[in-house]
Amino acid sequence: MNIKKIPGTFSICKVSDYSQVNRDTAFCFTGQTDEEKSLVCLTEHVPENTTEREDGWKAFRIQGMLDFSLIGILAKITSLLAENHIGIFAISTYHTDYILTRQEHYERALQVLEAAGYFVEA
Repeated sequence: MNIKKIPGTFSICKVSDYSQVNRDTAFCFTGQTDEEKSLVCLTEHVPENTTEREDGWKAFRIQGMLDFSLIGILAKITSLLAENHIGIFAISTYHTDYILTRQEHYERALQVLEAAGYFVEA
């Protein structure tokens, strides 16, 4: 399975509303519940109405379109990283999964996955 590095540094945010979010940027993930409105985006695109934020995240994605019948792909990757004490923030889209790690753990996370047989694309 291939892993693709995503360029840039990400922020994980809580926003008061989505009115200032530029949803046309390449990476913009939103999530809303009855308790919060969340946003994950490139740090340079964090809106002013952010109420909380965590900067310093790097991302990679599992390449290809993952069929809904596939089981355990994200679980295997997250288990490998957890065994190596690397925390993650995962985002799933219709086609694939994205995994973010703290910037200081990013290269080690990729090394762990390569050692386990994943191919890491630049």
